Amino acid sequence: MASSLTRFGRALCANAWKSRAAVARTASAAAATRAANSYQQSLLNVPDTKVTVLNNGLRVASEDSGGSTCTVGLWIDSGSRYETEANNGVAHYLEHMAFKGTKNRSQIQLELEVENMGAHLNAYTSREQTVYYAKSFSSDLGKAVDILADIIQNPTLGKAEIERERSVILREMEEVEQQVEEVIFDHLHSLAYQGTPLGMTILGPTANIKRINRDHLSSYIASHYTAPRIVLAAAGGVNHDELVGLAERCFSGLPTTYDLPSLEPCRFSGSMMTVRDDTMPFAHLAFAVEGCGWSNPDYIPLMIAGAIIGNYDRTVGGGQNMASKLAQGHP
Repeated sequence: MASSLTRFGRALCANAWKSRAAVARTASAAAATRAANSYQQSLLNVPDTKVTVLNNGLRVASEDSGGSTCTVGLWIDSGSRYETEANNGVAHYLEHMAFKGTKNRSQIQLELEVENMGAHLNAYTSREQTVYYAKSFSSDLGKAVDILADIIQNPTLGKAEIERERSVILREMEEVEQQVEEVIFDHLHSLAYQGTPLGMTILGPTANIKRINRDHLSSYIASHYTAPRIVLAAAGGVNHDELVGLAERCFSGLPTTYDLPSLEPCRFSGSMMTVRDDTMPFAHLAFAVEGCGWSNPDYIPLMIAGAIIGNYDRTVGGGQNMASKLAQGHP
């Protein structure tokens, strides 16, 4: 009898575990289905990206997500990759000069106009692009585009402003030299792409900054600030047809032809560099492997993988929940 009860008890336990496992599998499947449905529904909420190419070659792209604000900017194929050792740093220098006044607006007028709009105007330079952008109310989209068009087509490039900005850039370079992350990634590029334009820094060497003049800046504008090398993009409360109309009105005077820059193949080279500083409490390391270009179908999946892994810096603090477990896996 005891043996029968034992077997009966075991059978009940086994059935209970099977039942629990089945419930767990059902719940897991239901959760996966909800996640899949949620993902499919989220795709329906993503606004369409509309693209129009003007007759002069300038591309106009927009995503209308509604709302009362928008961001609009100019993405230009210019940066340190399109420079030589002789003029390395000119693209970044030109970015600094963009807000120093135009033929239609003095620097003070430009600043007041942006301030009265309650807008934000900014720019940045990377190795492959120079970007000028504005954040404003959607009702001021036309004014924002007009300002962006003015600063890239009609900069005054005054001698006094150039000299004043030279000091600003040199101070910026000194500050960057104190930022270990900036320094280590400049070294990483110089090694990975040694002997090619991608190996040069964005700011350029000090010697170049000290001798860049108005002719260098004007020549760079003429060579790179042409319609086929520019994208006007906007997102937020933006009507695409309105944006296209603004582009046709504001950028019709841009050159439509240009000489293709002779870009050397940016070959990837393996190498190593060590910069020792015993006064620093931490070691800062950077490791790079050759990846794919933006036109490769693996580019987006790799970006997603990077976002999933995330990043983690023990020196910054902020608690354990500031980074993913994957990023914290090797502290």
